Amino acid sequence: MTEITMPKLGESVTEGTIENWLVKVGDRVSEYDPVCEVNTAKVTAEVPSVHDGVITEILVAEGETVDVGAPIYKIDIDGGADGKPAAEEEVSETAENKPEEEAVRPNKPDVKEQSGGRRLSPVVMRLIGEHGIDIEELEGTGFNGRITKKDVEKYLAEGPVKQQEQAVNPPTAEKERPAVPERESSVKSGESIKVSGVRKEIAKRMVQSKTEIPHAWLMMEVDATNLVNLRNKHKARFKEQEGYNLTFFSFFVKAVSEVLKDYPILNSSWDGDTITVHDDINLSIAVANEDKLFVPVIKNADERSLTGIAKSISTLAHKARSNQLTGDDMSGGTFTVNNTGAFGSIQSMGIINQPQVAILQVESIVKKPVFIGDMLAARHMVNLCLSIDHRVLDGLVAGQFLKAVKEKIENLDPDTDSVY
Repeated sequence: MTEITMPKLGESVTEGTIENWLVKVGDRVSEYDPVCEVNTAKVTAEVPSVHDGVITEILVAEGETVDVGAPIYKIDIDGGADGKPAAEEEVSETAENKPEEEAVRPNKPDVKEQSGGRRLSPVVMRLIGEHGIDIEELEGTGFNGRITKKDVEKYLAEGPVKQQEQAVNPPTAEKERPAVPERESSVKSGESIKVSGVRKEIAKRMVQSKTEIPHAWLMMEVDATNLVNLRNKHKARFKEQEGYNLTFFSFFVKAVSEVLKDYPILNSSWDGDTITVHDDINLSIAVANEDKLFVPVIKNADERSLTGIAKSISTLAHKARSNQLTGDDMSGGTFTVNNTGAFGSIQSMGIINQPQVAILQVESIVKKPVFIGDMLAARHMVNLCLSIDHRVLDGLVAGQFLKAVKEKIENLDPDTDSVY
């Protein structure tokens, strides 16, 4: 009997919350089979089994948070004292005693080629390859539609039609947990909600940020008419050629990445009695997913073209909303840009993502009458709201930075033939 502990799922991660158990006591699992889903401050991830064996005890309840290294379940490992599964020994011996042409299945499909980008555990890949299964005939019932070992075994036992039907309409007693939590809009009046997982970590960090950082705020109105016209001119062709959207937000992220090179003090962090000014410009972007908020990072944003930034935003947003972010996706941010305008907001004051020293809120672009000289004209206007750590930054440098971003946006050429 072996105790399995909470793994470390990223740099600086010290604890995790069990969101869902994917197994129960008595279940047999193979190495790499997903056992549970764990929430940390950085990611939601599946934890795979590290042994072949039978689950004998679950030590942590769903919703419970435990430290890295704490026992979470027990498993009765197959095989002898050396830990090598007996079944594996038999397979190895059989393969050694057979001629080479018999040991290898003829016409075995290349699982990596046919996977179509779907995430498969090594065990599932082995089963698909051994039995010559077309992956398109499999319906995944695991987290985010992932194909599990049980899905493959059901396919082998019942065939593709029945397996697919049951995946779509499983019997009531066997229904899987929903892959994502219910929306907050489904919460009923008077209901008590236990705070756990990412939401609990968000609360802790926000309180810490507001308690420790003396926040100061600055807002500047920007004429985004040239930006709107430029983006509208190219957005259809861009989507057709690149396969993802050319968003307004991409232009603001690009402008910020360029201006930070001239105002490096905003690309710094507060470390007790030291201000660390970072060489790399790694922009954190806030992405909401149901009741969670993730802040993935565009690494070396100043070295990317507008196209590269638009692609990074699209990729990171998709990964966040499908719970596929990794620890690396979430680490290393030096400045945060938040697209609050996506919700129709026109003014907001962000809480700094410490140890960073500033966060910029890009608000909604609104068409309204504006005086240009003595003439009244309809212009597309947007508010940029900057929160700063007053221990590091003063109003002068913050105002200069925001003015430089404003000028970048207002001086875009709407008639340019390319945005690449």
